[in-house]
Amino acid sequence: MKLILASALALTLAFSAFAADTRCYELRIYHVAPGKLDALNARFKEHSCALLEKHGFTNVGYWVPVDNKDNLLIYVISSPSREAHDKAWKEFAADPAWKEVVKTTEANGKLVTKVDSIYLTSTDFSPELKIAVNEPARAFELRTYTPAEGKMESLLSRFRDHTVKLFEKHGMTNVAYWTSTGVEKPQLIYILAHKSKEDGLKSFGTFRVDPAWVEAKKASESNGSLTEKVESVYMTPVDYSQMK
Repeated sequence: MKLILASALALTLAFSAFAADTRCYELRIYHVAPGKLDALNARFKEHSCALLEKHGFTNVGYWVPVDNKDNLLIYVISSPSREAHDKAWKEFAADPAWKEVVKTTEANGKLVTKVDSIYLTSTDFSPELKIAVNEPARAFELRTYTPAEGKMESLLSRFRDHTVKLFEKHGMTNVAYWTSTGVEKPQLIYILAHKSKEDGLKSFGTFRVDPAWVEAKKASESNGSLTEKVESVYMTPVDYSQMK
């Protein structure tokens, strides 16, 4: 009986360790008004992050692009479900404390001119998301893949069976993999971590000529490319980001 119970416990723990991540994630990209990035960062550091947590959000990570020519702030938050996420946003927006923060910080004009919001669902091959990482700040890379028509499942299969492991082989850290939801044409959106942007570029250089990758790409694209567009943004975590 003890052996049976022990085996059942082991199976339960193993299942829990590999249970699907069903949380609702949101990628938010803020187009910051000219000259207002420092003020926006101060608002998040001193007020917004705590208020988001107060209303049930989890702050995942906050970054600015390494080459921030478009004056952006990029961050990811999550909630237990989309329903909880929507409820939290309504409560956050109605919070008198938040309204007072906006009034005070925007006395001399708005800090943000535009907000891009993308809801995300974890893929089945995304690693466990580790938010608190006690190590020196790294360079992060946000990569967005727009799949060719009808090729999303093939693209996900290639990542699941080949790409993710080959990234690790070439020194890249897989942080998280998501697909965008609630849109007409879903995308694959993921984040990698590198020691630096230079290390990231070097790793991709060796990855692209790896015979295992060349073969996987060739086999998966016998009927055409799996992607229409690939975008990459190297990012630096801000000082108040939980993920560094």
